[in-house]
Amino acid sequence: MARSSNYDKFPFVAAGPRDLCAVGWPEIEDHLKVICAEAQLVCVECYPGVFVPDVERAMVAALKPTRVVRSTEALKDESAVRAMLDPVLGEDRVFGRMNGITLADYFDENLLANMRYQLRCANEGLTLVLGTGAATIAPEYDVLIYADLARWEIQQRWRNKLIGNFGLSNAEDDIGPKYKCGYFVEWRVADREKKGLLAKVDCFLDTNSRDEPKMISGDALRAGMKRAVHQPFRVVPYFDPGPWGGHWMEEVCDLPRDQPNYAWCFDCVPEENSLLLGFGDVRVEIPSINLVFEHPRELLGNAVHARFGTEFPIRFDFLDTMGGGNLSLQVHPLTEYIQDQFGMHYTQDESYYLLDAGQDASVYLGLKNEVSAAAFQADLEIAQAGGPPFPATQYINEWPAKKHDHFLIPAGTVHCSGADSMVLEISATPYIFTFKLWDWGRLGLDGVPRPIHIEHGIRNIQWNRTTKWVKQNLVNQFETITSGPGWREERTGLHEREFIETRRHWFTGPVPHDTDGGVNVLNLVEGAEAVIESPTQSFQPFVVHYAETFIIPAVIGAYTIRPHGLSEGKECATIKAFVRTHA
Repeated sequence: MARSSNYDKFPFVAAGPRDLCAVGWPEIEDHLKVICAEAQLVCVECYPGVFVPDVERAMVAALKPTRVVRSTEALKDESAVRAMLDPVLGEDRVFGRMNGITLADYFDENLLANMRYQLRCANEGLTLVLGTGAATIAPEYDVLIYADLARWEIQQRWRNKLIGNFGLSNAEDDIGPKYKCGYFVEWRVADREKKGLLAKVDCFLDTNSRDEPKMISGDALRAGMKRAVHQPFRVVPYFDPGPWGGHWMEEVCDLPRDQPNYAWCFDCVPEENSLLLGFGDVRVEIPSINLVFEHPRELLGNAVHARFGTEFPIRFDFLDTMGGGNLSLQVHPLTEYIQDQFGMHYTQDESYYLLDAGQDASVYLGLKNEVSAAAFQADLEIAQAGGPPFPATQYINEWPAKKHDHFLIPAGTVHCSGADSMVLEISATPYIFTFKLWDWGRLGLDGVPRPIHIEHGIRNIQWNRTTKWVKQNLVNQFETITSGPGWREERTGLHEREFIETRRHWFTGPVPHDTDGGVNVLNLVEGAEAVIESPTQSFQPFVVHYAETFIIPAVIGAYTIRPHGLSEGKECATIKAFVRTHA
């Protein structure tokens, strides 16, 4: 931890000159007057969570419409919306079920039909249609504006009780039920709609900052995304405290000291992270999932796209317990269980790569020999009911952990990181499907016990994953693959039941890599900085720093990585993950 931070918290893709971006409502309004000068029907589609009244005020000020049609005026009443949502959300605090609800399902058929009829009959002046579902109401627009924002910003608005879920008056609720509705319904619904609109958007509104919105043309948006997918890039990381959080990231990532700790960092979760497009000195923030929607084949590769569609299947995140506590003891669902119970088509296999570790660091992984399932469950239930704490080490292996160890965690394996560990978690993307078995008797940061799912967990634990099997299959399964001048490549996993392959490269000189037609995700796990280069100069050299995760789109093909700057003449290392597409 004794290093000065060079971690870049705001990476961006250079997308064009400053004059392609309007900043602030006055500048945006001036541009809108020109763009919509000849329009009779302007549609402003808003992602759920956008402050629609702010957008409406600006649009009305700029366009002076004859009539304003708000999408909320065609919504079903709240009782009908809840009746639609309740069967898929259920009563569990965390888990619902994936479903086929569409944006059109939120609207009253009669109100929607009447609204569309009124729009067809309008023949004077300009009509402005806006809100979530505006493009569903007015598909024959002259100008389409898309107002977007990142999921992390949506979550902050939920936490601060500034907004509720679409169609519901639940702004005052805690974030839990709002996040659950967003994850299982609202985001899925809005994303299905967005996929069909990105190629048609005339203007794109970045509404992440209420005080400083930004607008670019649809052409500038698409050009920026096209540029991103033809070069290495990073998404914007975000950090959050937790009941077990530590302090390693505060130093290494140079974070504000205004939080009790930092437990998580989502360093590469395109479904949740943002992508910054740079226009001169201005940064336009877009959800990075937009890039997956718009360029899935170039980004993911044909084989990965064929298997996962427009989902980014690899997740890199940080779990910091340096100076903190143990993670919750947990297990992830088996594939058939997550399919049958929750409607997900793949599960959360994962691994822990140790970026750093204290002297007494450990990882809990797998069961000890001859564990009684009945006794295990009984002790969990007794502890959860307020009895004696769960005797974890009586049932679970506690493996010593040191820097650069790699622990593989196929679904169904009981596990957690112990205190004083800095974990780079490499996993599949369905990231909320964690069945907590025991949370060490503590409360969440909100003062409320975190949800425990013993029954789900017991149904998924693989009771034959005991000490010998775990040691032979899941702990430091390193195998040297090949080497060259100044580098060597090691296979570090994952287990054969997991679809992600990981390779570690140690190097003092240039290392040849190739995407082999599939997306690569890497992290610089040793060394101050490295540079990624194209043998054919197809992209500009891309510099990364210690602990930064970066994405190499499938379309890039061959690339090299070598030490750079402060790391020249020193040994560096990367860990690389990709989807196995053949045996």
